[in-house]
Amino acid sequence: MYLIRRVFKCKPGSARSAAALITKIGKVYEDAGQRSPVRVYLSGATVPGPANTVYMDWTAETLESPYREDNVLPEAMRPFSQELREHVEENYVEFYEMFSPQ
Repeated sequence: MYLIRRVFKCKPGSARSAAALITKIGKVYEDAGQRSPVRVYLSGATVPGPANTVYMDWTAETLESPYREDNVLPEAMRPFSQELREHVEENYVEFYEMFSPQ
């Protein structure tokens, strides 16, 4: 099992707007059956951590490219993704293997 986390470095003052859009994008992927429940959280405003940063994470049994041949990206997320570009300066993905003591 893996934890996949997308990190969005946002323009100053736009992290909350970006978080709202990222939440909508995550819900679209969940509804399409392409992601487990998504969590969205942020740092740098009222809590410690990098300023203007939004995170989205979910778990998956395997790591797969979103650009694989058989994958169909949900159309419903496109308007949210386009609007999100106005708020984000940089984004990247982190991958973690979940530890299981068995």
